[in-house]
Amino acid sequence: MSGFLERRFRLRERGTSVGIEVLAGLTTFATLSYILFVQPAVLSSPGCGMDPGGVLFATCVASALACFLMAWWADYPIALAPGMGHNFLFAFTLCGAMGWSWRQALAANLIAGVAFLGLARFGLRERVMNALPQGLAHGIAAGIGLLIAFIGLQWGGLVRAQPATLVQLGELSSPVALHTLGGLAIAVVLLARGVRGALLFAIVASALGGWLASRVFALATPLVEFNGVVGPPPDPRGTAFQLDFAGLFARPWTEWLPIVAIFLCLVLFDTIGTLVGVAGKAGLMVDGKLPRAERALAADAAGTTLGALLGTSTVTSYVESAAGVTAGGRTGLTAIVVGVLFLCALVFAPLIHSIGAGVDVDGALRYPVIAPVLIVVGFLMVAELRHVRWDDPVESFPAFLCTVVMQLSLSITEGVAFGFLASSILSLATGRARETSPIVHAFALLFAARYVWLV
Repeated sequence: MSGFLERRFRLRERGTSVGIEVLAGLTTFATLSYILFVQPAVLSSPGCGMDPGGVLFATCVASALACFLMAWWADYPIALAPGMGHNFLFAFTLCGAMGWSWRQALAANLIAGVAFLGLARFGLRERVMNALPQGLAHGIAAGIGLLIAFIGLQWGGLVRAQPATLVQLGELSSPVALHTLGGLAIAVVLLARGVRGALLFAIVASALGGWLASRVFALATPLVEFNGVVGPPPDPRGTAFQLDFAGLFARPWTEWLPIVAIFLCLVLFDTIGTLVGVAGKAGLMVDGKLPRAERALAADAAGTTLGALLGTSTVTSYVESAAGVTAGGRTGLTAIVVGVLFLCALVFAPLIHSIGAGVDVDGALRYPVIAPVLIVVGFLMVAELRHVRWDDPVESFPAFLCTVVMQLSLSITEGVAFGFLASSILSLATGRARETSPIVHAFALLFAARYVWLV
């Protein structure tokens, strides 16, 4: 077996070995495995209502298959899983704010995945990638990060609704808020100390702490209840192949077409950024370009398509793969190890559901174990704003408006729409229309038509 792996992945030629690649795969999985706990919680939350067992099955299987495709087609040490931000667009914007069913959202996601596969296949990625102004791209990422952090603050009981000011500080003396603050402190300290797998260790520590606190203080509503560690894999039938194209296309095209476009843009820019960043760290770039980029993009697109069919949101390349690269991963064998671990995680479904379960607080679900992870992930994503040229209002104001509108409307779609409209209007008004792609102006018109239709 080792001889086959040596020949297939040219391990010695790349300065690595089976042992190093396995260690790199373990490291990558440790850094991104928090998605196993977060994804079922997000997609089963009120307003979306998917079956958490089906979501977990889809997450593990789609991620594993996408990792295997990345390894076999592109031979890169890059892992794939449902993307943070994409899941919030799916659950809170489409199913929550816009009232879509999750089956319709899956159908839109599948269309975006197939379109992405076509772009990768026919080499049109550069045209689409270069269409979006860089400032707006960074603003979208940061806005999603802030939205994720805000949801984390809500889920952790650190903020709550207030009619006069819309939001105010939560009841910090409550068990849920105290538990969230403790988990957040652990996560940030581990992250600051450079511990690999900091978020996973924070989840485990928070879950154990919540379980002990519930018993020591005899809480009426336990923070964490363990219902087993291993068991049979979850039943996929609750979400697999449940797409509703008829319901999607029954909606006005001005509603569903922009959503498909947003899904496509988000996965495209996430993937390009991750591939270039991780490959650069691994020394895989050649003359500033990424060899076999089209194959890597095809693997990413196939992951999204498989994920939608099985019942989860966009599957995309994970920047946490850089942790495995730091540990020595240089080939697709690293991705294969991650994929195998995703499949192994299926038998730990009872433990994953126990840790990710919500706590009923006055009729509302709170997730004190998951909330700290959302806050930290949001913090990491907001760092994208450092790349915006703030001295140029044509670039910076659309990024600012996109970020702010996302929070105040609690909608990724509305933030993106305002960003596109601002970018188009400013470039036209300042005589810099040629600096902005016609694709941006076209989407701006599409969003404008949607708002006119809504009025």
